[in-house]
Amino acid sequence: MELEQLTNSYANGYNLVSQAISGLSEETILYKSAPDSWSIHEIIIHLADHEIVSNHRMKQVLAETEPHFPAYDQDLWANNAFYAKLDYKQHLASFKLLRENLAELLENMTEDVLGRIGIHSEAGKLTFQQLLQSNIKHVNTHIQQIERVKQAYTSTM
Repeated sequence: MELEQLTNSYANGYNLVSQAISGLSEETILYKSAPDSWSIHEIIIHLADHEIVSNHRMKQVLAETEPHFPAYDQDLWANNAFYAKLDYKQHLASFKLLRENLAELLENMTEDVLGRIGIHSEAGKLTFQQLLQSNIKHVNTHIQQIERVKQAYTSTM
């Protein structure tokens, strides 16, 4: 996939999330199908936190020579950073702004940066392109999760 396609796919991530949650009731957004599963509320906050981490990683790869970055445990973040008590609307707005900011950066890049390398503590060497593709896939994975939560909620009715 070339840079323009990646940029467009990345920039569209917020729209996809927004469409997936459009018109949902607060009950649906807060619904958990099991005690250890995430609500849509928590998914949205996770997306914003992940965006902070992934934006930082991608900027490191652009600015530094083979930077190292640690893995993080998303479940620990969700549990220990009080996701259930946070304002998901504020985090959705943060997700949107972070996406817009990085999309602007992507629009000003050239194809040669796609091969720049960062080193993940678990995954090893990753190119900028792989990081960007992973970020695109990450949103799509959580949209599917949102759809499953919506279906589970509907089945309780």
